[in-house]
Amino acid sequence: MSPYVAEFFGTMILILLGNGVVAGVILKGTKSENAGWLTIVIGWGLAVTLAIYGVGRISGAHINPAVTIAFWAAGDFESGKVLGYIIAQFAGAFAGAILVWLHYFPHWKISDNPAVKLAVFSCAPAIRSTAVNLLSEIIGTMVLVTGLLFIGANKFADGLNPLIVGALIISIGLSLGGTTGFAINPARDLGPRIAHFLLPIPGKGPSDWAYSWIPVAGPLIGGLLGAGLYKILFI
Repeated sequence: MSPYVAEFFGTMILILLGNGVVAGVILKGTKSENAGWLTIVIGWGLAVTLAIYGVGRISGAHINPAVTIAFWAAGDFESGKVLGYIIAQFAGAFAGAILVWLHYFPHWKISDNPAVKLAVFSCAPAIRSTAVNLLSEIIGTMVLVTGLLFIGANKFADGLNPLIVGALIISIGLSLGGTTGFAINPARDLGPRIAHFLLPIPGKGPSDWAYSWIPVAGPLIGGLLGAGLYKILFI
């Protein structure tokens, strides 16, 4: 398998399981309805863990354009692969969102809140404030990238790294995710948001394009800051 195909499938797994847990918690009529934020955060952490186990040995399992660009800026990833990785990540996120839509197909019709339906696909702020929402995504992704570099600098028993990265995601979600839903990944938000826009979801409402740039720009800025911080302070 090529690394680009691996990034596609890794990101698809991430979104299928990550957005899938969101759908299970907030759509009506599921067995996990109202299971809460902790369930969502743990589900995302496990989604990242499984995606890394699946494709990490092939592509490094960036599964996130902010990670790819940050690693490239830090000199840890070759420039010739950057665009291919990013395209594969967005395509995988889009495909994963379609699978979530299909998996929960009967529940869209009985869930009557358009904002809830959008929340399955993409992030939204708890309190809308452009500057603060952007800052939240910057800080969260800065912690993500710095944390990944911390983890990479340590030796773990074979096979434990994906679990440690999953724990990092859970930590970010619990501590910093309550403001914007912690996209910390442009593909994770924009790919599914495009799917929401295109799919025939009953009563879905608008896709909130006015907010959509924040989960893209924030993670890209935060990733670069995280890589720069690590290079300056820890090397």
